[in-house]
Amino acid sequence: MAMPTHIVAAGGIVEDGHGNILLVKTEHDGWVFPGGQVEAGEDLMEALVREVQEESGIEVVVSLLIGVYSNTGVYKWHDGVTDVPTKVMLDFICQPIGGSLAISEETSEVRWVDRDEVLEFITSEAIRNRYGAYLDFTGSVHYRAYVTKPSFEISVQRTI
Repeated sequence: MAMPTHIVAAGGIVEDGHGNILLVKTEHDGWVFPGGQVEAGEDLMEALVREVQEESGIEVVVSLLIGVYSNTGVYKWHDGVTDVPTKVMLDFICQPIGGSLAISEETSEVRWVDRDEVLEFITSEAIRNRYGAYLDFTGSVHYRAYVTKPSFEISVQRTI
């Protein structure tokens, strides 16, 4: 039996306590909230703390799970050759506990953006949808399944 291949990733919506959200600008996806893949041997929280710090310079503590997402599409990576497998992403609210804004190999800009202006920066439909789930969060975890290519389409949307 062949084992399934999935990417597991975590995203952090970092709130600064003054109504601002941490955003990072990436080469391929534009402005997004920080996060990324869980590496072998890491747990979700370790991965998210590492990714936020690597991409933005900000150290965080993870406080609350707000969303679970499945990108069920398989598509070609930016190199046009490599297949990107199904992704499972978990989004968390985080609070900053240290560090200072800094760019990285993965980010060209980093900034705090007023919570109500974040969607003016984010162009990716999937990231906009996930940020919308954060804005709508009332204590129940959002679950969404979607594909991003050739176009963004949601197949399942509910709270759990």
